[in-house]
Amino acid sequence: MRENRVLRQWRSGEATVGGWLAIGHPYTAELMGALGFDWLCVDLQHGQIGFDDLHSMLPAISATSAVPLVRVPWNTPDAIMKALDAGAYGVIVPMVNSAEEARAAVAAVRYPPDGIRSFGPIRAALYGGSGYAREANREMACIVMIETAEALAAIEDILAVPGIDAVYVGPSDLGLSRGRSPKGDDDDPAHLADVERILAACKRHGVAAGIHCGSLAFARRWLDAGFVMVTLGADSGFLARAATADLSALRS
Repeated sequence: MRENRVLRQWRSGEATVGGWLAIGHPYTAELMGALGFDWLCVDLQHGQIGFDDLHSMLPAISATSAVPLVRVPWNTPDAIMKALDAGAYGVIVPMVNSAEEARAAVAAVRYPPDGIRSFGPIRAALYGGSGYAREANREMACIVMIETAEALAAIEDILAVPGIDAVYVGPSDLGLSRGRSPKGDDDDPAHLADVERILAACKRHGVAAGIHCGSLAFARRWLDAGFVMVTLGADSGFLARAATADLSALRS
């Protein structure tokens, strides 16, 4: 079966850089993949994308070397299984606040006897190749989001759940839940302390640490700190920044 390259990199401590897809179109997905990102995440939670878009976006990513991930709308078995069956090689599960919720996410990602995933890989077996049914449990990435005060308090219990491959920090929601503004790239010392606490816990438990970034400066900052799954930015953000800079320069 096709290897999940980013999982192998995380397990060996190598850093990876990803891109975020918020625009529901195969062209932007293929374009982002062609740029050389290690992985791309299709955002079904907040992006302008629905499940039907996966059927064109995931094949478009497959034309590139990027590993396809999907952030599912919520921690429900049907959403997780549907994304995996469409060909995602991992899911980012939002708002995981307890060990129980982490176990539910892991179970939905794995086939029995390790979990409860129902068998029907449809496109996934085509993308994954021969041996998908036998090897998928070790190649599909289960990535849980830590983005609330409740999850921060339960971080040790969450990370102790077998089968969690990575944690993905959601800075905006984490800030909101801690009484701060929903700022993604946040220099607030209290926020930085929260993020560093999560990173330290990941290192203790041997779980890959990931974080959402919206700028080159913060992506560099968190890579240097030891995160191995860093988002450089989103398709919509890259578009807006480049157009704003060129338009401003032209008008000036």
